[in-house]
Amino acid sequence: MTTTLPAPTLKSTWIDDWRPEDPAFWNGTGAPIARRNLIFSITAEHIGFSVWSLWSVLVLFLGPEYGVDPAGKFLLTAVPTLVGAGLRIPYSFAVARFGGRNWTVFSAALLLVPSVLAAFLIRPGVDFSTLLILAAVAGVGGGNFASSMTNINAYYPDRLKGWALGINAGGGNLGVAAVQLVGLFVLAVFGAGRPGIVAGIYLPLIVLAALGSALYMDNLSQARNEKRGLRDAVRDPHTWIMSLLYIGTFGSFIGFGFAFGQVLQVQFHDVFSTPVKAAWLTFLGPLLGSLVRPLGGALADRLGGAKVTFVTFLALAAGAAVVLLAAQTRSLPLYVTGFIALFVLSGVGNGSTYKMIPAIFKRKYPGDGHEARRLSGAVIGIAGAVGAFGGVLVNLAFRQSFLATQEADAAYLAFIAFYVLCVLVAWFGYLRPTPNQV
Repeated sequence: MTTTLPAPTLKSTWIDDWRPEDPAFWNGTGAPIARRNLIFSITAEHIGFSVWSLWSVLVLFLGPEYGVDPAGKFLLTAVPTLVGAGLRIPYSFAVARFGGRNWTVFSAALLLVPSVLAAFLIRPGVDFSTLLILAAVAGVGGGNFASSMTNINAYYPDRLKGWALGINAGGGNLGVAAVQLVGLFVLAVFGAGRPGIVAGIYLPLIVLAALGSALYMDNLSQARNEKRGLRDAVRDPHTWIMSLLYIGTFGSFIGFGFAFGQVLQVQFHDVFSTPVKAAWLTFLGPLLGSLVRPLGGALADRLGGAKVTFVTFLALAAGAAVVLLAAQTRSLPLYVTGFIALFVLSGVGNGSTYKMIPAIFKRKYPGDGHEARRLSGAVIGIAGAVGAFGGVLVNLAFRQSFLATQEADAAYLAFIAFYVLCVLVAWFGYLRPTPNQV
């Protein structure tokens, strides 16, 4: 290997010698290659998040002529979240099986399937079961995050993992805000009768993301040496502790991102009587939550992931209490402020919890860097999958609350209780004076 970047090629590129913890190697060879892979990883992951979040926008187009009630719309947003969460585990281990570059190309190209289906099949008269199938197929976009994070985790040294994973995830998370901006554009220009245009806009972008990954990304041979990672990770209690915490951070981010527009329309229907009136606000929370995710990783690098995560959950509980108060007093400004705070705080927590994972296993295996990397990569995949199920729970909580009481108050109380549980778990698991402190 030399410091000269390889020319674009469609031939699979495998790197056999990768030593990010070696300062000479990193400064002379590693950093430019890692940065290039990070850029194209973010691009593909960003498009994946947009496709995954597509139905958070498309439900705003489903007017009375579609015959879908609010409970049905929450189900349509829960289904892709569920499918995406389930795909995250096989996607994370596909990197070791097929290579990071190879899998990124394939998973990016696969996004064409839900996008083409949504572009041409959504129209008045379509039955609800067909809409559920289309929404479920969009779940493939949710798997891209896990493979991307597992891949990038292998490229960077431990001292930069918080930053790199935060940048990678934050750039991907921006796809939630981006698709909502696309939806706002389509609503404003073409009206609520053309939902297929939202998906159609992404078709050329998906092709470009897949082509860029094929030309400029690499595979790391060392990823193929991470054998039995899933088996060993599921036996480690840290896996499930971190998965629970990630339900609270990422589950909140993606769940609120899918549900925010619908909740606004249901709870403040007099203000947001048309989809375009709700759409102009819905992108703001995911945008800010995505932008601050790298900050969460950077703060964790400096202050410690457990400390940042602990404080974040305290603030999330307070933010959910503000939203509950605003809902009861019908205060739209306070409601929007509280929800934006939840997005920002969940973004910070996303970065800090992911930073905790490699730190935990580096401390657990201080003399075995390979074992620490092997297990942390597996746990990143598992926690990413379990955490995404939190988005399903958020949408189901809203659905059940509205079905039972016509209000979302019960859902907010459940969120507060869960955040308090996460505060206790973070404290007793990693902050009280023990060897596990990270």
